[in-house]
Amino acid sequence: MAELDIQISVEDIGWPGEETLLSFCERVLGAAAVYLSDSEKQPFPTLPPEVSLVFTDDASIQDINAEWRGKDKATNVLSFPAFPVQPGKMPGPMLGDIIIARETLEREAAELEKSFDDHLTHLLVHGFLHLLGYDHMNSAEAEIMEGLETRILAQLGLSDPYEGQDLKMEP
Repeated sequence: MAELDIQISVEDIGWPGEETLLSFCERVLGAAAVYLSDSEKQPFPTLPPEVSLVFTDDASIQDINAEWRGKDKATNVLSFPAFPVQPGKMPGPMLGDIIIARETLEREAAELEKSFDDHLTHLLVHGFLHLLGYDHMNSAEAEIMEGLETRILAQLGLSDPYEGQDLKMEP
């Protein structure tokens, strides 16, 4: 069974409490890890690899996005792998960081007519796949990554987030 060591930092008062977020993230990322391990034969280290989750606001994520990606604007989720890894290959003991902005998540969820929790689930899965080497810089990569997102979200009882939507994850 693929286990994860999830570390959480809540940097914005608008987020649910840390215990609530941790329980939510353990369920979502745990399901993603199990799906990848069972269905995609993704190996995981014997000791649970660490995933750091930062729940922040638009201003903070805008600063990070500007510094690390040269895009001076808020975004929904950023992922920073701790080590380079290819999809399907063994990751290191630390997978990396996933940072999510609450205001952008709330705005997008309203635009998509989805619940906060459903959109947060999608962003967590999306960010987690980035930590495992998946990307969407071109159409071939996007097709693979979005297919995995859709199948993992289906395991969690959610519909295809890309069906009929123009809002795709920004490269």
